[in-house]
Amino acid sequence: MDHADIYAADEERYERMIYNRVGRSGLKFPAVSLGFWHNFGSRDNYDNMRAMCRTAFDNGITQFDLANNYGPVYGSAEESLGRLMKDDFAPYRDELLITTKAGYDMWEGPYGDHGSRKYLMASIDQSLRRMKLDYVDIFYHHRMDKETPLEETMTALVDIVRSGKALYVGVSNYDREYTEKAVRFLREQHCPVVVNQRRYSIFDRTIEDDGVKAYCKEAGIGIIAFSPLAQGMLTDRYLNGIPEDSRIARDGRFLHAADLTEERISQIRRLSGLAGQRGQTLAQMALSWVLKDDEVCSVLIGASKPQQITENISAAWSAGFTQEEIAAIEEICGRG
Repeated sequence: MDHADIYAADEERYERMIYNRVGRSGLKFPAVSLGFWHNFGSRDNYDNMRAMCRTAFDNGITQFDLANNYGPVYGSAEESLGRLMKDDFAPYRDELLITTKAGYDMWEGPYGDHGSRKYLMASIDQSLRRMKLDYVDIFYHHRMDKETPLEETMTALVDIVRSGKALYVGVSNYDREYTEKAVRFLREQHCPVVVNQRRYSIFDRTIEDDGVKAYCKEAGIGIIAFSPLAQGMLTDRYLNGIPEDSRIARDGRFLHAADLTEERISQIRRLSGLAGQRGQTLAQMALSWVLKDDEVCSVLIGASKPQQITENISAAWSAGFTQEEIAAIEEICGRG
């Protein structure tokens, strides 16, 4: 393939995706981003990981989202990314947004968890070594830590940017109060804070109820939504019971059989019917719903095979929702 062919391939790749500005920053996220939370650990198949990442990138997904303890085992998703960079993606580093986080338990002892300066500074160095990178594009504090002074945590983020180990910073799982305080402090330090990563789906409206969604729009901070498919409930997987190869059956850490109540299954079936009327799968409609407002600049999808990625990418291009459709979804979810 000569240079002209490579350029043409790149042009086609980026025509397959929509890119949204992240708050009021100069950065843009692909509407759909690929998360490494599941299926990129030491127990997963590397050839499948490689096929998923190639499929994602070839379709304009330029953001790979990780955390220090994604796996299992802890650190192994970042090690997988390092192998992928070596095998495929190092020539495309400047076309990629690679993000990681620290804040949950990572190593034994009192210094491998939460939000201390010691933990965050050690963690970014470990993450960079595992991923074989000189820097990440965004480094997040992964969760609020009310036992550590927020100024200590935020100062560590400032210094990580100033050291060149991250270009931007973000927060994840921060409520409105902590988001406001973090943004205020970081902006006073002229540190580029651009995003809050929060759980958001048709079934989980916490960022609406706790005011984060409204505040981020007002403050010019982007939101990237994780678990937009509610750990697989907002798909066709559980319409007729629990498949043997499903996440509930294979890995019950995050979604449990008890979560699939009769009421929830009824809601899933009704939502699936509405999606069909829109010409979408339930998963596509659920992703489109999260992206319907300007506050959310990207949805993080997980995948276990490349076909799921190509199916979900279409959500970036879907038609908007009518007021009748929005009202129907609210009524199905008991929020009407």
